[in-house]
Amino acid sequence: MPKVLRTIYDVVYDAICHMIEDDGFAMASHVALSSLLAVFPFLIFGTALASFLGADQFSSTAIHLIFDTWPEAIAKPLADQVLQVLTIPRGGLLTISVLAAAYFASNGVEALRISLNRAYRVQETRPWYFTRLFSLGYVLIAVIIFAAISILLVALPLALDYSRKWFPLFADTLDIVFSWRIYGTLVVLTVGLLVMHLWLPAGKRRVFDVIPGVLLTLLLWLAGALIFAYYLATFANYTATYAGLASVMIVLIFLYMVGVIFIIGAEINAALIKFRVFRMFSHTLSIVGRERVERPSEPDKTANIRS
Repeated sequence: MPKVLRTIYDVVYDAICHMIEDDGFAMASHVALSSLLAVFPFLIFGTALASFLGADQFSSTAIHLIFDTWPEAIAKPLADQVLQVLTIPRGGLLTISVLAAAYFASNGVEALRISLNRAYRVQETRPWYFTRLFSLGYVLIAVIIFAAISILLVALPLALDYSRKWFPLFADTLDIVFSWRIYGTLVVLTVGLLVMHLWLPAGKRRVFDVIPGVLLTLLLWLAGALIFAYYLATFANYTATYAGLASVMIVLIFLYMVGVIFIIGAEINAALIKFRVFRMFSHTLSIVGRERVERPSEPDKTANIRS
């Protein structure tokens, strides 16, 4: 077997074996359930904070950014329910319910952190209150980013109207950018994955250490979404099994698939880091051994004295 294929086989085999031994599929279930439970609180907290910041289009923007990469059969019913929940009036930013929503939204981040720690084979040494505050900070940053995007999407049509009048060529470019909503979603998703792999788990990693797993996650996510959508349209009949809970079970199964893909990406990164360190270590040992063999032996000084 060629060396490249052998290395790929070793990396994939090590990643899958470690995922099975370390309860990766159970962790994917934890990620799926925690993510589903975190979506509504995150959007509730985000809508309240964004309204305070003046970003009234936050809810629609966040729904697009979250659900545009999901199969339409799953995303549309859930997005409709989210919009219905977000239209309920709430009494202000600093209410108990909104703060509780922020806390429950951070549970999704905590589930991702625990699964990444296991995948990267690192032990969490930070205090629990620090990691919880860290997770709340991620929720707050995500809300601010989504709010900024929503403000940008409101301002962009005004820029289009102005540019069509004064800068026709620039208007064509803005038209293309404005119509690339799905690409914007992919950019946000890619940056989010990079941030999670780099700073969410314990330890330190370089950007080049996490890029392979991030790219693999995106490719498998796209393929999985297409296959799952085809499966729902062709074979699946969850209503016969789960009755009124069919829509919830469909979302959970899809999120479970996404959780498995997310953990596999991290496992691949960890296996690549492991084999890279092993190769460096073995290369260093071979150099040291070669130097010892090739080093000329020193003359026997005692023999000279005796003679």
